Amino acid sequence: MAPLTGLRIRWTALVIFTHSGYLLLGATIFQLLEQEAESKNRDQFQLEKLKFLTNYSCLDGPALERFVKVIVEAWESRVDPSGNSTNPSNWDFSSSFFFAGTVVTTIGYGNLSPCTVWGKVFCVFYALCGIPLNLAFLNLLSKFIHFNLGLLKRGIFLVVPHKFIEVLAVTLFLVIGSVLLLVIPPLMFSYVEGWSYGEGFYFAFITLSSIGFGDYVVGMYQ
Repeated sequence: MAPLTGLRIRWTALVIFTHSGYLLLGATIFQLLEQEAESKNRDQFQLEKLKFLTNYSCLDGPALERFVKVIVEAWESRVDPSGNSTNPSNWDFSSSFFFAGTVVTTIGYGNLSPCTVWGKVFCVFYALCGIPLNLAFLNLLSKFIHFNLGLLKRGIFLVVPHKFIEVLAVTLFLVIGSVLLLVIPPLMFSYVEGWSYGEGFYFAFITLSSIGFGDYVVGMYQ
């Protein structure tokens, strides 16, 4: 019993150490990759503000800062500051359906969220019921696919050697899975949204992994 307990303690310590190290490594690399670009963007924005004040001398710095604050608050409220009041609603049926899907799948892009008190309350209870329901649906779907693949495999085993089928099945699984999940969706998103293939691939992976940063969302820039 004692050796098992010691092994369990060492394994737990190893997992904690590896997890912490992985987080520290990720933080360091993200900082090196992104901090300089952020600084350049910030400097560019300040330069644009100075040019704007130069071209429109009737404005002063505080007035421009207040206007920028209004734009930021509008953006945070999911109101597009460009255009006018005839812009498409963020909460038409298709957008609301899309939002409901991101809630139950726990993707949560963050580009759209309820602003009213009752909307937030409903979202909480909707997620509490919808997430388990979505997991049950995915479990049922996986069983259905597994059952039909089993029937297909047994049928093929009657005419093809067992070992060959196993190798073929793994190969087909990898190829078809890659095509369906990481090749076709990025190409579709690139065509429909006007993104590069890399941006489409990034969006597809972030969505499938349910990370959902919200920096790229379908229909966001149309």
